[in-house]
Amino acid sequence: MTTTLRFRAAHHDDVPAIVALVESAYRGDASRAGWTTEADLLDGQRTDAREIAELLGSAHTRLVLAEREGSLVGCVVVKDEDESAYLGMLSVRPMLQGGGVGRALVAEAERVARDELGHRTMRMTVITQRDELIAWYARLGYTPTGDTEPFPYGDPRFGLPRRDDLVFVVLKKAL
Repeated sequence: MTTTLRFRAAHHDDVPAIVALVESAYRGDASRAGWTTEADLLDGQRTDAREIAELLGSAHTRLVLAEREGSLVGCVVVKDEDESAYLGMLSVRPMLQGGGVGRALVAEAERVARDELGHRTMRMTVITQRDELIAWYARLGYTPTGDTEPFPYGDPRFGLPRRDDLVFVVLKKAL
């Protein structure tokens, strides 16, 4: 029997658990248990306690947690930008990926963007080499805008690239 997800805003005492969750979803061998791993593209960290604390301290950012039976199973960042909201750092515990947690988190992020922040569009960026992930977002209604953004090479806070052709594609969805 599947138990219901509970969503809540993250707090500063959640920082260590959020960092561990995000790292497990994107980096290292643990991330290979799920399908969202970036381990073949990037080494190093995906986030750290400083970045999460900065996100929590920003009046323009919401960090939404998904819990099941009191355990953290996912998170997503929603940033209040000028013309749209930005969805980022979508993370689901690797062994739970493919079970609907990510889809539910995206729906909650869209609700926050629309109902709490007053936006009519959601924007995100995905590394262009992540075809399977881009296709998943397309099934949720996100479409490429034709724009790209550079990968932050030279800044180890965002990972250590294993290749020199990383770039972000911009996706958008009307809410």
